[in-house]
Amino acid sequence: MKIWSDAWSNGESMPARFAAGCLTDTGVAFSDNLSPPLAWSDLPAGTRSLVLVCHDFDVPSRADDVNQPDREVPVDLPRVDFFHWLLVDLPPTVTGFAEGQWSRGFTARGKPGPATDGPARQGLNDYTQWFAGDPDHAGRYFGYDGPFPPFNDSLVHHYLFALYDFTGAQVREALAGHVLGAATLSGTYTLNRRLRTP
Repeated sequence: MKIWSDAWSNGESMPARFAAGCLTDTGVAFSDNLSPPLAWSDLPAGTRSLVLVCHDFDVPSRADDVNQPDREVPVDLPRVDFFHWLLVDLPPTVTGFAEGQWSRGFTARGKPGPATDGPARQGLNDYTQWFAGDPDHAGRYFGYDGPFPPFNDSLVHHYLFALYDFTGAQVREALAGHVLGAATLSGTYTLNRRLRTP
């Protein structure tokens, strides 16, 4: 089983059009927030359904230094997961997505869900919690919303797209005992100008 994107190679930097945040001349702003093109193949025999998860495992565990222009988030700060996408009940006949198929732009207060126009359902992403106290953005964020790491983080963030095949708390716990196979694709992204490569 394998998964890939024509937009970047495994482990490389993701283009900014797939991010929720981008750099501007004066700071940061919302970006195109396009869901990335993905494709997969070689599903195990007996696959009945697919689950796609995208998460960032480099998120600062404390927000004390986040987005503070006079300092960086320490590299040794413990990190936690931030889920950017949860798509469930994909039939095994689906072999990929076109660029922008699931997201085009950032929607304040979140995109609707969990139902979709297709044969899948979307879960809530962690922007739901991130914006919970923000009167302009609080809402239920279903579907894909891409990277928007702190502009002053001393780490380049990693985004893992994981595709699970299965037969029939959290997603990982729910999948326990049902996974036939898994494939991953990773990309990196940073808004820290010091860490960006040309």
